[in-house]
Amino acid sequence: MTNSQSLKSMGLKATLPRLKILELFQRTDQRHLTAEDVYRMLMAENMDIGLATVYRVLTQFEQAGLLERHHFESAKAVFELNHGQHHDHLVCMQCGRVEEFYDADIEEKQNRIASERGFKVREHALHLYVDCLKDDCPHKRNMPPAFPLNASE
Repeated sequence: MTNSQSLKSMGLKATLPRLKILELFQRTDQRHLTAEDVYRMLMAENMDIGLATVYRVLTQFEQAGLLERHHFESAKAVFELNHGQHHDHLVCMQCGRVEEFYDADIEEKQNRIASERGFKVREHALHLYVDCLKDDCPHKRNMPPAFPLNASE
């Protein structure tokens, strides 16, 4: 199915901004993008799509289930393609880098805990905020802390 057909099947017109933004998410190596990231990438490709349009399209894609929105302890939302497979996130407190993971034991334990308390998990989001322990981490070089640990920092 083409992107145009995919959008139409979700009740969205296949406009140029929607097609370009969807294509961008599909081809980029960066899985989690802010609206500003998307805007900058479009500008680098000489696409004349305004920031307000980018925000509107991202919201439409989220409402259609095409994208997922996350807030990783920052003021800015990040978006990722919804591939229909659940995963959790490790968020580096030094540089803000996000790594995805899936652990069946964690999933089972969450379901068991909910069940023991009379609940059934409908959905959940697990974000672990971590400190990188790798001395040679290329992501934390020359990076100020992404998320201050307290207000005085």
